Amino acid sequence: RMNGFMRSASYLRVSSQRQADEKTIDSQQADVHVRAKRDGVVVDASFEYIDDGYSGSELTRPALERLRDHIAASMIDRLYIHSPDRLARNFAHQAILLEEMRKHGCEVIFLNQDGLPDSPETNMLIQMQGMFAEYERAKILERTRRGRRHAANHGSVGVFGRAPYGYSYHPKSATNSNAYWEVEPTDSEVVRQIYELVAARGFTLSGVCRELKSQGIRTCKGNINWDHQTVRGILTNPAYYGEARYGKVRLAERKPGRRPKRGDPSVPRQSRVAVATLLEDQIMIPVPALISKSLF
Repeated sequence: RMNGFMRSASYLRVSSQRQADEKTIDSQQADVHVRAKRDGVVVDASFEYIDDGYSGSELTRPALERLRDHIAASMIDRLYIHSPDRLARNFAHQAILLEEMRKHGCEVIFLNQDGLPDSPETNMLIQMQGMFAEYERAKILERTRRGRRHAANHGSVGVFGRAPYGYSYHPKSATNSNAYWEVEPTDSEVVRQIYELVAARGFTLSGVCRELKSQGIRTCKGNINWDHQTVRGILTNPAYYGEARYGKVRLAERKPGRRPKRGDPSVPRQSRVAVATLLEDQIMIPVPALISKSLF
């Protein structure tokens, strides 16, 4: 506090896995401004710390890192946050952050705690909300995982949520029957051509990309330039010979110390990365074949 002036800030976050009850950044921002105006203070745009698309289960987030540095430097007297789970999903992380902020003289105000006094009972309520948020997240992830594996074991392509290039996806809701993939006549021919270019004519990935561009064939997103990884993904997808595989990758902790790729943020949005699983851990789901297994 300088000369009686309250230096106020806000922390806003929306995760990449948006839940039905989650608010957008804009609505959180509007709620903060309403509350700050009622308190007779202003939250300047330069003191709005926004993590858009970062999971609350991780502590390493760009805006949160800056916020913690500024609080440690005594630059902020009051911090507005919509609710405890916007600060962190993990109860232990919440406790660490709140203790750290209060130690440096920063008052933390949760908008969903409006009207509650600063008391041991209120602190206990916040802690309980943190534990319930953590428990709820773990249960949702486990329930989703079990439900998808059950559906995959019964041959449902609905677990993928979409179809690869060469097919169109028809969800259950639109057909009043099980979800299914349908062969797209034009795109499926492009898939067959890619395999033939590599298998019969010895084209490289770069050669395939140039050939498709020269023929004016566009990607599923409408781009005229084909990416190596897109072509490689088509050439290594067993679904094209009739065996779509669920669970080909799993999430594992990101190895520390690795430099980010060019164009990627310095702080990764997720601390976990996809790694390949063993073949016996994957679930095979029959789908219409576009090529023979021998060609694959």
